Amino acid sequence: MKIYTKTGDKGTTSLVGGTRVSKADLRIDTYGTVDELNSYIGLVRDQEVNAARRDFLKYIQDRLFTIGSILASEPDNKKHFIPDLHEEDITALELAMDEMNTELQPMRAFILPGGHPSVSFAHVARTVCRRAERLVIALNEAETVESEVIRYLNRLSDYLFVLSRKMAQELGIEEIKWAGRKK
Repeated sequence: MKIYTKTGDKGTTSLVGGTRVSKADLRIDTYGTVDELNSYIGLVRDQEVNAARRDFLKYIQDRLFTIGSILASEPDNKKHFIPDLHEEDITALELAMDEMNTELQPMRAFILPGGHPSVSFAHVARTVCRRAERLVIALNEAETVESEVIRYLNRLSDYLFVLSRKMAQELGIEEIKWAGRKK
């Protein structure tokens, strides 16, 4: 199978269903950002500190592919099978956060990203996730997007924040607390 089709050479691409749209279309930007997030999750998954979490991070990547499929489909697509999200997918993120939080110190200050490259990768993934969420919300204002997509991305960014804290703890890295400027 060839990767290149040449059909996008004039700046358009096809949605699942066949409609051609500009590659600058909000829908394309939205699922492209989800794809970018998926790549960052792969980078986070590849960190040695996450060896015990690799399966769960792959599970997240699978869900992000599902979200990408949903976003790449024409609204009211009835011809093509598109996987869907379930409440259990959101609950799985919540349970993982609850488990990690039992071993973390309560937050008493805002945390600055950094301290270790692995932790920084998790923070980059978190911020890309927030951008994807904002784009999905903007798309939802123009045409309906499944509410589970918005909820999943919102919960995933929370998960990535807790994960960054857990990674710092496991790596023995002190969290960098934001103190603000004193007058």
